[in-house]
Formats: sequence, structure tokens, C-alpha cells
Amino acid sequence: MAKAGNKNRGQGMAWEQQASEYLEEKGYQILHRNFYSRYGEIDLIARQGKYLVFLEVKYRKDAKGGHPLEAVDIRKQRRICKTAAYYCLRSGYGEYTPCRFDVIGILGEEIFHIENAFPFRY
Repeated sequence: MAKAGNKNRGQGMAWEQQASEYLEEKGYQILHRNFYSRYGEIDLIARQGKYLVFLEVKYRKDAKGGHPLEAVDIRKQRRICKTAAYYCLRSGYGEYTPCRFDVIGILGEEIFHIENAFPFRY
């Protein structure tokens, strides 16, 4: 069982790397990968212009199980927001730092990037 978990984590990191490269080509500066807190995990944290961007990356080989963008439900959004708030507090970002929550869905070889995919939810 542990091997499957490690394999899935390794594959997840590969998709996150692909998303990072895609974002860097678009001018984003990657600040952190796989930030963990007791609230949850954020796959990527980046800077784009004045925005601090928190990104969730989802991959699906095909659409049989639904589009990867659909996997970021309200519960996942809340966990991401709580983790983002903790990151800001821990990293010294003030309450006036403009933040945004984006989602990257990878379906097969195609990348979908939704900027400002959801509002801050607590």
C-alpha cells in the first residue's frame, strides 16, 4: 500500500512540476511548492505582479471521472483558504496583500488555468 501512495505522490509532483513550468512561461514566480499546515496543503504558491497566488493542481488522464477542475469543491476551497491565511501570517504578508486563488486542471496533455477561480472562504 505504501508503494502506491509513493507512486501517486510522485506522479502528483510531476504534474505540479508541469504546472510550475507553464506558470513560469507566463511570468509567474514560484515561491513555494507543497506548503503544508494543519489545515491542509497548497500545491503551488506564486507571485504574479502584485498578486500572491495560491494554486491547486488537479490531473485526470481522461474525462471519465469528470474534469479535473470539478475536483476543487467547496470543502477543498475552505482548506486551501485556511492554509493560505496561515501561510500569509507565517510569512509576514499583511492583510492588505492582494491574494488570488487559481486552479490548474491537466486533462491528458491539455492544461486549463482558471485565474481567480474562487473567493476567499473561511
